[in-house]
Amino acid sequence: MSPQLTQFLAAYPDAAERARLIADDPWWLVLIKAVVVLLIGPVLTIFLIVWERKAIGRMQNRPGPNRVGPGGYLQSLADAIKLPFKEQIIPDTADRKVYFLAPVLSAVPALIALSAIPFGPVVSIFGHRTVLQLMDLPVGVLVILACSSVGVYGIVLAGWSSGSPYPLFGGMRSAAQVISYEIAMGLSIVAVILYSGSLQTSEIVQAQSHGWYFYMLIPSFVIYVISMVGETNRAPFDLPEAESELVGGFHTEYSSMKFAMFFLAEYVNMVIVSAFCTTLFLGGWRFPFVGDDSPLNQNWWPILWFFAKTFILLFGFIWLRGTLPRLRYDQFMRLGWKVLVPVNLVWIVVVVAIKTIQWSWPQILVGVGIVLVVLVLLSLALPDKKLPESDYVDLAGSGYPLPPLDLRVPDATPRQKALAKAEAKAARRKPASVTAAAAQEGTEDGGN
Repeated sequence: MSPQLTQFLAAYPDAAERARLIADDPWWLVLIKAVVVLLIGPVLTIFLIVWERKAIGRMQNRPGPNRVGPGGYLQSLADAIKLPFKEQIIPDTADRKVYFLAPVLSAVPALIALSAIPFGPVVSIFGHRTVLQLMDLPVGVLVILACSSVGVYGIVLAGWSSGSPYPLFGGMRSAAQVISYEIAMGLSIVAVILYSGSLQTSEIVQAQSHGWYFYMLIPSFVIYVISMVGETNRAPFDLPEAESELVGGFHTEYSSMKFAMFFLAEYVNMVIVSAFCTTLFLGGWRFPFVGDDSPLNQNWWPILWFFAKTFILLFGFIWLRGTLPRLRYDQFMRLGWKVLVPVNLVWIVVVVAIKTIQWSWPQILVGVGIVLVVLVLLSLALPDKKLPESDYVDLAGSGYPLPPLDLRVPDATPRQKALAKAEAKAARRKPASVTAAAAQEGTEDGGN
């Protein structure tokens, strides 16, 4: 066996070998992995906050933060130091136990979810071969979904425990939001599971060695991207914290470190869903257009490609917030239940049919092309729809409707006719009453 092939097989082991490598990690290596995974979220949050403020400021033709540190890039660090020393204000009507538990319940699951994400292939750390992943569970996809959805219940409990109407409205909105968009997100992953044949995140990345799923399963990718924005309560889907309607939403009554934990949970959830999308649809840590035997997909280089894809998706969050206005709540729920979920169900049926028939992608493309050509020909063969003569209105040269030539303008409006009728009726009554009064006066004069 050649040295190149031996190195390739060592970098890309099968599932059993990966499980053995993770099980053989010494305690100090497990501790390093756990600390790094827990620090990824807070460190990226500090960077993302200032990056978002600078990027949106550039979109809106203003500088953004520019006072603290070089170029203003230490503003987030200053905020992180300032928030713990702010005064804590607790409402008298709050349920104190749940009030303190809600921020923890929102932030802690977000920090745990990254443990199931594969950040790279097998590498050597201080002479010990290991996988760049804290845990590789057979149901890793479900673990990440559970962690990302449990955090929303912290928002619900925060709104309920604050003892105020506006946080309660925000919490109820969040409950409806997680039900609708969690279903759409879960259904968008079904096609990925069908094609990869596994719920294991590392196996899904390995299955994309011959093609990324973002173009092979593009409806699932689009639905997932929309759902992940709604799942993280980000604009234009930030209905639970709509400042224009609910003051501040579910965190109106929170301050100091508890408010900072909600802030941390929001940005860590953004990192989680972006990293999860990279794993499911963008080939994970693989560099595009090269094979697994390329030096770009070996050693420590794949970590760079993984975070580059994640940052592209994170910039999509910032772009949406800087360009789109907030949706109305009815529009938001209609999109989830009447568009995303039905389209997802139809797409799953199509994927199952393709897997059952075992068509190749060229055959699928040819079949889709034939269907499109038939639809175009049928649309050309159909006769043009003609408007009835009574509904047809000529257009003048200026493009405005031309009124009919035999148009008769009424002499009076219905209101004018009603007033005239009422006046005529009053006029008929008035002489009669006057005549009766005059006759009575004449009778009295004659008697005298």
